[in-house]
Amino acid sequence: MTLDTWLANAEALIAATRALALDATMDRAVAATAAALAEDKPLLICGNGGSAADAEHIAGELVARFLKERRGLPVISLVSNPAVLTAWSNDYAYETVFARQVEAYGRRGGVLLGLSTSGNSKNVVAAMEAARGFGMTTIGMTGEGGGKMAALCDYLFAVPSRFTPAIQEVHLCLYHHYCAAVEAALA
Repeated sequence: MTLDTWLANAEALIAATRALALDATMDRAVAATAAALAEDKPLLICGNGGSAADAEHIAGELVARFLKERRGLPVISLVSNPAVLTAWSNDYAYETVFARQVEAYGRRGGVLLGLSTSGNSKNVVAAMEAARGFGMTTIGMTGEGGGKMAALCDYLFAVPSRFTPAIQEVHLCLYHHYCAAVEAALA
């Protein structure tokens, strides 16, 4: 695939995503997140592979700073502790490694943001189920259709594609906007 072809595909996907009219959903997701963080309730984030890297990226933007000087926020990437990941996965199951951490860190009124290009990652789905059990708000970023996560998300951002790199590119745009909007809401 040439660079021009890649960029044309990206532009088409961004146009399709714009057509979803996600502004109202994003505004509600940001409001729920800002309300939780203002009360020192956690934002927990999880994903696998590239989405795990995205989870760490989002946590870094909100714990440190994104665009504004402000206090650090109680945001935890559930993919960032190799001792927890490997101990739980070895002794129990990788499918429940994020749900276990939701049990440890989650609080009623907190937020879980799960990223999965398919929407079917078993450990992210299990984390969503655990978060709902705790009375947490659930936000999902997925690919087309939302997969199993769709039914578990209070706010779903399902990129209209099944091509993983393209989905991840749009997720980057979505979560950068999310981070900026959360900061602005808390300023």
